[in-house]
Amino acid sequence: MSVTDKIYTMLVIIKPALTKVIPLSYLQKKKLQYVNWSTKRLNKVKLKAYDKSLYPHGVNLIGPIQDQTGLGQSCRLLANALDKADVPHSIIEHHITKNRDKIDHTFDSEIVDEQKYDINIFHINMHEFAYAFKHFGKKYWDYHYNIGYWLWELEEFPEEWVGCISVLDEIWTPSEFVSNSIRKVTDKPVRTIPYIIEAPIDSKYDRAYFNLPEDKFLYLMMYASDSMTERKNPIGALEAFKRAFDKDDESVGLVIKLNGNNQDDIDYISSFLDGYKNVYFMTDRLTKIEVNSLISDVDVFVSLHRAEGFGLVMAEAMLNGTPCIATNWSANTEFMNDEVACMVKYTKAALKEKIGPYKKGSVWAEPDIDSASGYMKKLYEDSEYRNRLTENARKYISDKLGENYVTSLIKEAIGRI
Repeated sequence: MSVTDKIYTMLVIIKPALTKVIPLSYLQKKKLQYVNWSTKRLNKVKLKAYDKSLYPHGVNLIGPIQDQTGLGQSCRLLANALDKADVPHSIIEHHITKNRDKIDHTFDSEIVDEQKYDINIFHINMHEFAYAFKHFGKKYWDYHYNIGYWLWELEEFPEEWVGCISVLDEIWTPSEFVSNSIRKVTDKPVRTIPYIIEAPIDSKYDRAYFNLPEDKFLYLMMYASDSMTERKNPIGALEAFKRAFDKDDESVGLVIKLNGNNQDDIDYISSFLDGYKNVYFMTDRLTKIEVNSLISDVDVFVSLHRAEGFGLVMAEAMLNGTPCIATNWSANTEFMNDEVACMVKYTKAALKEKIGPYKKGSVWAEPDIDSASGYMKKLYEDSEYRNRLTENARKYISDKLGENYVTSLIKEAIGRI
C-alpha cells in the first residue's frame, strides 16, 4: 500500500474527530480528489489472465458482510442467494474502517482469510474500489475471473468511476435500471441478478415494543442518512401526509425511521412539522428482523424517493402485506405497477447543485405530492382497495423475486464462466 493510500485509510478512521475541526465539505472534496486519482490509475493495471485450472470452481464473495448498513445488507442478500443456488463459495470480509456501530454475525461461519475459488465477486462501492484494489493487492485479481456487484441510482453512470471497470471481467447489478446505466459506458457483460426477497418477522416486535400507538392508522417512511436525505426525500412524505390529513386528526400518524440518531436530520425535518403532533421519530439502530417487523406493524409504507438502485424495503413490505406508496421512477418500477402498489406521478428534475455523488445537472424524479397525498387518503378510506393491492403484491413479489427465479439466474451466470 502506498503512502497516499495509508494516509487515506488513517483519515477515514479518524474522520469523526476531524469533522469537529475541519469542515465536512472540505474533507469530502479531498476524498473525491483521492478517489478520482486512484481510480484513474486502475486503467494502467495489467492483470494476469483468468486461469480456471488454478482453483476449484466457485465464488470468493468479497465485501462488508458484517456491516449494519445498506451495502452490508446487500452483500448478505447476495451471500444468501449463492447459498440457495448451491454455488460453492466463501466470504472475505472487507471494510475500510474498524469504527462500526454494530456487527452482523449471520455469515461468520463462511468467512475465510484467503481466496478458495476461481471467481471473485467484489461487493464494493465504486468510489471505494480503487482503495480495495490497493488493500488486497493485484494478486487478488490475477488469474481470477473478476465480477463487480454494483449499485447506482441515476440513469447516467459517473465518468470518473469508469476506470474501475478495467480490472473486471463483468458486472452484476440488482436491477436493469442500474445495468442499463453501466452498459452505456462498457462493452463488458453486465448482468442483472436481483435479490431474493425474504423478510421474516417476529410477533414480539409489535407496536408496543416500538412505543407506537395501537389505535392509529400508521404510515412509515424510513431511510439511512448515508443514503442521502435528498434522494430518499423524507420531506416529501411529510408534506404528502400534511396535505392528506389535518394536524388535529388523531386517527392517523406518520412514523419517520432514521438509521441512527442524526440530530441534524431530525431538526431539519422537524422544521416542516407545522404543529403536527402525530409524527413519530425513531432513531434506534434495529436488527433486520426488527426492521421487517416494524414494516409489518404499520398500515402503509411510503417511499417518495427521487431515485432508487433497487428499492429493497419496498419489495420486503409488499411481500409482508404492507401496501406501498412509491415514486413511479427508477429501479423499483421493475417489481411495482398500479396493480400491486400506489405509483406516484413525477416529473424529471435536474439537480441545481452537487449532492453527494450526484453531480449538478444530473436528472432524477420529483414526486408529485398531490398524487401521493391522494393515495394516502385512498388507502385510509378504502379497505377493499388496500386489501386487493396487498394480495396482488404478495404474489407478484413471490413470483418475480422469489428463490427459484433468482437462483436460476445465478446458476446460468456462473455456468457461463
